[in-house]
Amino acid sequence: MIEVVSIKFKNRGKCYFFAPNGLTVKTGDKVIVETSKGLEIADCVRGNHSAMDNTVVQPLRPVLRIATKDDLRVEQLNVQREKDAFEICQKKIAEHGLDMKLVDVECNFEGTKTTFFFTSDGRVDFRELVKDLASIFRNRIELRQIGVRDEAKMIGGIGICGRPYCCSQFLDEFQPVSTKMAKVQSLSLNPAKISGSCGRLMCCLRYEQEAYEDLVKKVPKQGSFVETKDGFGTAVQVNLLRQTVKVRLDGDNDELRLYKPNELCAVPGGRPKDGEAPVSTLKYVPEPEPAPEEEEAENPWFVEPQFNDAALAETAPEPETPETAEAPGMPEVKRSSRRRRNKKPHTEGAAEERRPESVPEPAAPQGEGKSARSRRGGRGRSQTVKVEAKAHSAERAKEAAPAKEQAPKKEPAPPKKEASVVHPVKEEGGAKSKNRRRYYHGRPKNKQQ
Repeated sequence: MIEVVSIKFKNRGKCYFFAPNGLTVKTGDKVIVETSKGLEIADCVRGNHSAMDNTVVQPLRPVLRIATKDDLRVEQLNVQREKDAFEICQKKIAEHGLDMKLVDVECNFEGTKTTFFFTSDGRVDFRELVKDLASIFRNRIELRQIGVRDEAKMIGGIGICGRPYCCSQFLDEFQPVSTKMAKVQSLSLNPAKISGSCGRLMCCLRYEQEAYEDLVKKVPKQGSFVETKDGFGTAVQVNLLRQTVKVRLDGDNDELRLYKPNELCAVPGGRPKDGEAPVSTLKYVPEPEPAPEEEEAENPWFVEPQFNDAALAETAPEPETPETAEAPGMPEVKRSSRRRRNKKPHTEGAAEERRPESVPEPAAPQGEGKSARSRRGGRGRSQTVKVEAKAHSAERAKEAAPAKEQAPKKEPAPPKKEASVVHPVKEEGGAKSKNRRRYYHGRPKNKQQ
């Protein structure tokens, strides 16, 4: 963001940004600014404010000072000089017989240059005119040819809308305007109604052009062959702003029906030839209807029920605690904590006693062992089966222990050539000596070995 001041010269035309140069300029003040042509006096249309970097053309020229009384007096002298120069120039143009119309005269603040603006239908040879003007004013003379739209911008006036000309108020640049814009907006093509005082098409025709182009895409053209939900017909009248189309259906010579854009569409190719049936392309989607209000709100006899809190408290059932709550249809089973159940050693008999008598144990199908029954029996049953398996393995280990001590030690077999790695295995509880080690090649045949 950059701090700038908005300036207009002679309070017309385009606004220019200038650097405030540490000054606090208010709206409406007269200021002296530095331009490419020298010093100029201008009007401040907006005081110190911030502007985006991309909207500012660098480098910014500074505001030298706020106009003093002497500066205002010089401005008044220049205004009087411009009036005198305008009259003298008109006389010289008549003397030389030039085909040109003088529009305005400007004198710079320093009084070193005078500019004459004129309009003409063609090129004008004004070399002799410049010599005569230079001999009279004794300063630099410039003659500049402008267009009719620039003429209206300089002179100003009131348009047919009752407001001042847009070009003299806020338009920075002139945009091209064509008669196609008047056709799209359904305006009369009478030149007196769509032309400004400059003789060209009004600049305001371009303001709403984009909005009209979007509206035209949603409705068919006037006179086109269309298909409606009631049949085929011809679009007689199109209202772009209201988005409605009047259609004369085939068979109804006098009656016109009003449709919305979603209720009709233009038939591609226009009206078919005699004897050919038109192709249906309409996809009618009705507009959603508003949701009806609740019946209770519309019914005048509806009375909201009243409740007595004290009566509800007496008749309300007591809430069931999670420990005593039972599901309907299930037998009464007392719950116990998992920790207490896991700490006690479970046996097959104890587990069968805890099972309710009313729920018999399902029979195991053929081909299923203890693992299948343990999965069906629940958590208590699976723990009982695991305890039995551990006890059975412990008894077998005790029976095999004395037989293992009495058995003579076998000498290790000579290593085979095919074996590549020899793994030593230590016996449990033995001393760390080479005599107590056994060597084998590969995986042992029995887990006890």
